Amino acid sequence: MSESAFPRDPEAPGPTEPPRPPVYTPGSLQPRLNRPLHERYPQIRPTSGYGDPRIRHTGPGPGAGTEQEPDRSSKLTARLVLALSVVVGQLWGLTIVVDEWMSGDTGTAWWGAGFLVLSFLVVLGLWLLDPKDR
Repeated sequence: MSESAFPRDPEAPGPTEPPRPPVYTPGSLQPRLNRPLHERYPQIRPTSGYGDPRIRHTGPGPGAGTEQEPDRSSKLTARLVLALSVVVGQLWGLTIVVDEWMSGDTGTAWWGAGFLVLSFLVVLGLWLLDPKDR
């Protein structure tokens, strides 16, 4: 099954491998590999990088890495802490509800389910509090 449906033309040239770039080692025996850098890589010019007169300032600029809006950051952090505490409360409540349900006390389990729904609504309210921060 290695034969193809169309036989190969015996006069056609065989498949050739693409030329591989030579492996450079410092002090190579091949003189073309020991050329200066600007001859080996003509696309790198002396004006590339630091010598380019168009580049005035390097780096991200003044004030990078510092908080630009501390009021917004503190508000988001407070809401995150509230939401995480509600999630921890929901996990605790879910544990209690499942335990009560499995022991047969369905009345307490329904009150616990109501607590879980209420805490979900609190998180939803926190999310709806400030829509521009999303």
